[in-house]
Amino acid sequence: MNLTERITNAIRTIPDFPKPGIMFKDITPLLKDVELSKEITVAFAEQWKAKNIDAIVGIESRGFIWGNSLAQLMGIPFIPIRKKGKLPAETLSFKYDLEYGSAEIEIHKDAIDKGQKILIHDDLLATGGTAIAAAELVKMSGGEIAGFSFLVELSFLNGIQELEGHSTNIHSLITY
Repeated sequence: MNLTERITNAIRTIPDFPKPGIMFKDITPLLKDVELSKEITVAFAEQWKAKNIDAIVGIESRGFIWGNSLAQLMGIPFIPIRKKGKLPAETLSFKYDLEYGSAEIEIHKDAIDKGQKILIHDDLLATGGTAIAAAELVKMSGGEIAGFSFLVELSFLNGIQELEGHSTNIHSLITY
């Protein structure tokens, strides 16, 4: 069985979570399998190693799971983007709309050096809203978007089309 099949088989689908009609893709079973989790990190690294990336931004909280491991494997810094009020030093923030309501994320002002090429990583690409907000923070910080990296893409939500205005270098290991 190849890596894609192993990941797909390990991901659980939870019906009606967090609300009726949603088929939630639960990645937590992947975390129980240490070898599979390592292989996922290596697969991400293979995809991005030739792209001259200076740092990886991980989006809270599931973007931290493989984002930090990937940064370590590639020998580059990991930069967290967190929900408003969670970072201790001076921050830049970006507010964005969700399907129902809004959210705000932040990055430390000194996290990115001007001109650094940044890979934005998260576990899931749905509509693209959070990844776009992260891209805006990277740009506000003086960084350049090198690409977007996801474990899972929900293609029926067309998030990839939303991201293409920031980078066409978008990669997901699994697509539903």
